[in-house]
Amino acid sequence: MVLCIGKELISRKNELKAGVESVYFGGGTPSILTKKELSFLISSIRSHYNVLPDAEITLEANPENMSYSAVSSWKEAGVNRLSIGLQSFKESDLTWMNRGHTVQDNLSAVSLAKKAGFNNISVDLIYGVPGLSLKEWQFSLKKVVQLGVAHVSAYCLTVEDKTKLKYDIDKGRVVSLPEKNQVDHYTTLVSYLKKNGYEQYEVSNFAKDKAYSKHNSSYWKDGKYIGVGPSAHSFDGTSRRWNISNNPLYLKHIENKSSYYSIEHLDKNAIWNELFLTGFRTMWGIEKKQIKALGGLMLNEEKEILKLKKQGLVLENKQRLTLSTKGFLFADAISASFFRVST
Repeated sequence: MVLCIGKELISRKNELKAGVESVYFGGGTPSILTKKELSFLISSIRSHYNVLPDAEITLEANPENMSYSAVSSWKEAGVNRLSIGLQSFKESDLTWMNRGHTVQDNLSAVSLAKKAGFNNISVDLIYGVPGLSLKEWQFSLKKVVQLGVAHVSAYCLTVEDKTKLKYDIDKGRVVSLPEKNQVDHYTTLVSYLKKNGYEQYEVSNFAKDKAYSKHNSSYWKDGKYIGVGPSAHSFDGTSRRWNISNNPLYLKHIENKSSYYSIEHLDKNAIWNELFLTGFRTMWGIEKKQIKALGGLMLNEEKEILKLKKQGLVLENKQRLTLSTKGFLFADAISASFFRVST
């Protein structure tokens, strides 16, 4: 698999002319890569792409895959940022989520990362979990602050159709957390992290000392990116491309140099929708010049902006439109109110 990903990397070297600000190893469990495999991939990227000197090179890691030797090997291979999936500091929640680690593993993982020389560390948390009390959520936040990490990503548990969780909720085996409790978790998250020096720069992301994720920020700012490997997505500014998800088929097509991806070309309305969907998620919002370049707001959209401003959900200055802290609670719904349907 690693050799095939390397082949894809090389075959696509002409797609990205600008300097590379971010390299991200995510999806699945990249922390099981050996030092040799990781070094091979990073070396391939540096050899065939213009990787900037201050590029952020992130590896997603699960606490159960982290030993001092493993973490040190990642650092030696060229990784300079870790994103660790802690998820919770409630033991029973980790078990319920089928995580392969414990609360103690969470603490050890961050400690090992720091010992190995990583100072740009991000951790993931999940709230809105059935049975998670506000006090227990506050405890998780307290532990994260005590760990002194540079970045926190916190996501509300979502119940997807055709999943075991959805089935268990429908059958009454699991009681989902009421929406009010989820909102309480979110508002507590925002206020507690702010009080402890973290800046909310996106709905679910918080950073100390401007340690924003360059990788995620490029998504929200409509930056171009290349995704390699099974299921990986790419964006060139006007079209989206995604690789087949089946591993054996991906390998076969790479070896045979046959097509292994699908492409969607975005029309003007799709680009408009993505501008609002991504832009309203961040503290940078949507630049007015971007709106103007796409033809400007229609009368009904201007009225919607006025209404949202009166409700304290949207803020406006000469350069941009942004959501307020309160507006972040309704980011998806607000964005959707500006969507345009292609005919």
